[in-house]
Amino acid sequence: MWDYIIIGGGSAGCVLAGRLSEDPDIQVALLEAGPADKSVLIHCPAGIAALARNGQANWALNTTVQAGLNGRRGYQPRGKVLGGSSSVNAMIYIRGQKEDYDHWASEGNPGWSYDELLPYFKKAEDNTRGADAFHGEGGPLHVQDLTSPTDLGPAFIRAGVEAGYSHNPDFNGAVQEGMGMYQVTHKHGERFSAAKAYLTPHLGRPNLHVFTGAHTTRILTERKRAVGVEFMHEGETKQLRASREVLLCAGAFQSPQILLLSGIGPHQQLLEHRIPTVHDLPGVGQHLHDHIDIVQMVHAPKLTQSVGVTPGGIARLIGATLEWRKQRTGLLTTNFAEAGGFVKSQSSELTPDLQFHFVIAKLVDHGRGTVFGHGYSCHVCLLRPLSRGSVTLESKDPFAAPLIDPNFLGVRDDVERLMRGFRIMRNVLQQPALAQLGGREVPASANATSDLAIEQFIRDYADTVYHPVGSCRMGPGELDVVDHELRVHGMEGLRVVDASIMPRIVSGNTNAPTIMIAEKAADMIKSARSGTH
Repeated sequence: MWDYIIIGGGSAGCVLAGRLSEDPDIQVALLEAGPADKSVLIHCPAGIAALARNGQANWALNTTVQAGLNGRRGYQPRGKVLGGSSSVNAMIYIRGQKEDYDHWASEGNPGWSYDELLPYFKKAEDNTRGADAFHGEGGPLHVQDLTSPTDLGPAFIRAGVEAGYSHNPDFNGAVQEGMGMYQVTHKHGERFSAAKAYLTPHLGRPNLHVFTGAHTTRILTERKRAVGVEFMHEGETKQLRASREVLLCAGAFQSPQILLLSGIGPHQQLLEHRIPTVHDLPGVGQHLHDHIDIVQMVHAPKLTQSVGVTPGGIARLIGATLEWRKQRTGLLTTNFAEAGGFVKSQSSELTPDLQFHFVIAKLVDHGRGTVFGHGYSCHVCLLRPLSRGSVTLESKDPFAAPLIDPNFLGVRDDVERLMRGFRIMRNVLQQPALAQLGGREVPASANATSDLAIEQFIRDYADTVYHPVGSCRMGPGELDVVDHELRVHGMEGLRVVDASIMPRIVSGNTNAPTIMIAEKAADMIKSARSGTH
């Protein structure tokens, strides 16, 4: 018998496992469908490029056909390994805006305002710049500046300044707006995932047991109380029982899927799949949304400091590999998206609603396709999309992928703001600081000059920037799934702790906010256990 069973060894699950097992009298089990995070491609920051290609440690999901993307299916890579997506992401440390969290609180979620959450961001953080009003030092998650950046990121920042935007050295400080270098979750030249931060140091605890290769099939319930978990492990169906709580941390796609497979969700959908209804909860899987993103690529043959597939570029990568293996320094410590920025699509916006990721390589199709030659790419994504979609079951088979429908560009305002973002991005990339490098925009986007052509380019090429949220939304309403303490409405002994609970997506990358959510959840769970909450 376990006190707590955690489903999903991703960013949130690792935090909960590490924090809850601090009490030696509490027995904690962590179930992860993927393997241990042993691959060198995970630990080497630049290994992200290879992970995108070979599908290792990746669920490699796809969306349903998206009408807003001209009938295309979007690609949805998610981490299937200890550390979850923090083991396969671009390692960017961004929290979002104060207004994001104040909006959460205003939607009927006490305790979730920015001022109440900042202590959890700081508690998690070990920032090499030191502690201040906004940053923490000494926490589990190591955050730092890139140690061996190229000169291209600073060139992008200068171009942004030339275009009229400010230089911002800290996107997580008092103001988010502006252009700057990203801080990253690295340490000693390696990726520093949530697994490395919260799980690996504590694997020797006798009260913490980690099951890898453990695919959850359903949550076990008795009279609307979660009492355990059924899962496949080493070819056998197994069960674990929980005396206190089951903590669902499987992410924005699989957390709702597991609830549905367990009979918790819209009754009609469960009926269609002949799943007995444990609890009719209509909001499960609804309100899915994500940052829709479009990329502009620039071909620059003489820009040999970029990562490029050329004879010289390959020779440089071989040398960089040797350097990284010996010293953990050099080009292979890049996260590729070295710089970026946050800007407003129009002056009437109160806060930035667009984000740039400036990539030191030519990038297409999520890095899955080979692009020859040197150059660079720039992403622009829409930070607060209005479009909402869903996660539903395709089958009652727990090994079948769910139906993922983000409804990208389903609202006209999303299209128009992303079009403005594309024009702003193009203007920045045409400024002297980058233009002097001799690049030219590749034809696919260069030919998009009119509003109609830009819209068609976006519909032909836009996709996720890997931040799905909202499918188990937190709130007090009839279509919300969890309350402000992340307890599933109408159930006992069951919480959801991951990005799926976000009432509205944050204005930035979602990994740091997910870790914060789990830090707060750990305190709420401990308080409930001790009777102080």
